[in-house]
Amino acid sequence: MGQLDGKSVILTGASRGIGAAAAEAMAAEGARLLLLARSAEGITGLATYLRRSGAQAEAMTCDVAEWTQVQAAVARAHEAFGRIDALVNNAGVIEPIGPLAAADPRAWAHAADVNFKGVFFGTRAVLPGMRAQGSGTIVNLGSGAAHNPLEGWSQYCSAKAAAAMLTRCTHLENRGRGVRVFSLSPGTVATDMQRTIRASGINPVSQMDFSAHAPVEHPARALVWLLTEDAAPFAGEEISLRDPEMRARIGLPPA
Repeated sequence: MGQLDGKSVILTGASRGIGAAAAEAMAAEGARLLLLARSAEGITGLATYLRRSGAQAEAMTCDVAEWTQVQAAVARAHEAFGRIDALVNNAGVIEPIGPLAAADPRAWAHAADVNFKGVFFGTRAVLPGMRAQGSGTIVNLGSGAAHNPLEGWSQYCSAKAAAAMLTRCTHLENRGRGVRVFSLSPGTVATDMQRTIRASGINPVSQMDFSAHAPVEHPARALVWLLTEDAAPFAGEEISLRDPEMRARIGLPPA
C-alpha cells in the first residue's frame, strides 16, 4: 500500500525539475496524476513512462497564468478521476533577472502572473470542489526569497512573498472545512533554474557551485509527505527544508 493510494493530484510545472521528480515520487506511492506544463514536451513522455510503470497519469498543456486554461485542467481532472484530492502549485519562473530600474515591464508582469496569479488561479479553481467534499490539500512552492530581498530578483522575491500571504489567507478561510494548505520552502535545488541563476552572475546565489544545491528528490519526498496525514498538524505553515527537525520528520538526511 502506497502512502497516496487512490489520491488524485494535479501537479503544475511537472515537465522537469522538482515537478518531474515529485510526479515520479507520487506515482510510486499510488497517486493518480494530472501533469500540467505550458509545453507538452516533457509531460507527455513522463505520463507515458509512469503509465508503463503501472501508475494512472494524464498529461495536459496548461499555462497557469491563464484562468480559462486552469479551469479546463481542473475539469479534466474531475473527468478523469472523479475528484481532486490535492493541488501542487509548483510552476514558477526566475526570469527576468536584473536591476528593477531596467526591468522589461511586460516580462516582469508576465513572470508575476505565473509565480503569483498562477497560484491564485489554481487555488480558486479547486477550492469549491474540495470544500464540497470536505477534504483536500493545496501545496504552494515557496522560497526563502519571500522573506529576503535579493539583488536582481525583484519579481521573484515579490511574487513569492505574495504567494506566501495567499497561502496564509487560504488557510484562514478554509480551516475547519477539511482543506489543508501548506507552503514548501525547499531551499536551493539542483534544477535548470539554478543554471539560469548562475549564468546571470547577480547576487550571492549565482556564485554557489551546482553541487551545493539539494537534489530534486528531497523536495519531491517532502511533497509526498505533505499529502499524508502526518503533515496535518502543520496546516497553514511554511515548511522549510532548512529546518533539521522538519527534515527528520519527513525522513530526509541532514542538510
